Amino acid sequence: MTTDQDLPLDSQTLPATFVSKGIDITPKKDQGLIKVVKRQGQNGERPMIGDKVTVHYTGKLLTGKTFDSSRERKESFSFNVGKGQVLKAWDIGVLSMQRGEVSMLLCKPEYAYGCAGNPEKIPPNSTVIFEVDLLNFEGELLTDDGGIMRRIKVKGDGFLSPNDGATVHEHYHLVVMCEIAYRT
Repeated sequence: MTTDQDLPLDSQTLPATFVSKGIDITPKKDQGLIKVVKRQGQNGERPMIGDKVTVHYTGKLLTGKTFDSSRERKESFSFNVGKGQVLKAWDIGVLSMQRGEVSMLLCKPEYAYGCAGNPEKIPPNSTVIFEVDLLNFEGELLTDDGGIMRRIKVKGDGFLSPNDGATVHEHYHLVVMCEIAYRT
């Protein structure tokens, strides 16, 4: 669902508004993370696990109080998505977005700050809202010169460390990019 309207920041009606206008993007469909698209992305391509993503965001409590904002700091935020470097809600939410998309994420505590909260900013067991603007993403760089980049389409479900004698199957899709300079 896409909406150009601002969602009401009323702690009584906001969760119901998200549920009626948004979609549950959790793997378990447990309503722990609801997404409402405010502005569609550009080309349909989405980041993949491990990609370096750059976002602007604003985090708010259900009361409407802002607890963090990259926009207010005038500094975008970058991280490798799907690697556990950020809140679970962000990993799931950003993987579902397109470049240029702006979405609102309603995050239950188990997908955000949990029972501990964040002292002085976020009370324990708080449901929070993030407005996230996906500015850019690129594959995970494996070399300093950018010559090798990794993009994981689907996260594997096998063993991370196979034991002796195990058969390991790896599948690679090789993309070769060449830069040729012509002299005249």
